[in-house]
Amino acid sequence: MMKILNSKSVFILGIGLVSILISCKENKTETSTSLAISEPKTEVLAPKPILSKEFKDYWYNGDAEITSYKLEQARYGEMRDGNAVLVFVTEDFLPETQVKANNYSEKNTPILKLNATKNYITGIYPYSIMQSTFYPVSNNQHALKTSVSVQDWCGHVYAQLNNRTEFEVTSHSYFQGEADQSFALEKTWTENELWTKLRIDPKSLPTGSIEIIPSLEYLSLSHQTTKAYNANASIENGVYIVYYPDLNRTLKINFNINLKMD
Repeated sequence: MMKILNSKSVFILGIGLVSILISCKENKTETSTSLAISEPKTEVLAPKPILSKEFKDYWYNGDAEITSYKLEQARYGEMRDGNAVLVFVTEDFLPETQVKANNYSEKNTPILKLNATKNYITGIYPYSIMQSTFYPVSNNQHALKTSVSVQDWCGHVYAQLNNRTEFEVTSHSYFQGEADQSFALEKTWTENELWTKLRIDPKSLPTGSIEIIPSLEYLSLSHQTTKAYNANASIENGVYIVYYPDLNRTLKINFNINLKMD
């Protein structure tokens, strides 16, 4: 059973994006099928924080938090109307196979999962997009797994990032030069995990000059190379801002930390 919450009872989130618009026939960026990482850096984890009673009472009551939004999505040179949904829920996660655990074990990793969906129509045909992020509630390491699937009448795209010794990335696409890829990246911030970090503790969001992998959705739709990009991150008056100079792209997330959880 899922508890459906009005958006007034949770963080109010908004997105501002500068999007690169590409049609089904366009594929302006050829991507490499492999990126060599000679010596992976050892990830140093911060101590696990003690979860508050308020956190446990809210997130471990057997319900999911569901919030719906009116979507305005830039695509093919126009703004498209649609809807977006954020579903947050806690789960036990198997760290080795990186899937949801069916049974409790001390070896499991407690995570806050975010399933983020978008649905909109580009004049003729529909788009359906879903991103999933599996993030430790300890908030002391990067997301353990992130994936995206994009469906439209042109075809289907799927990509997945697994956090192991390195970031292991696999992707499949119907576009030339992007068909089937498998490569590794050095661990760094990911845009997908920002939403779960924000939901757990806005004060933990990275700021200043950072390296970050853009959202898998953005990389897929814009046909950009999956890698870390230089960015500048800041928090101003309840708005978290990430600017990517090389992509000429800005992400803005509006939030309110003063709203109480019902």
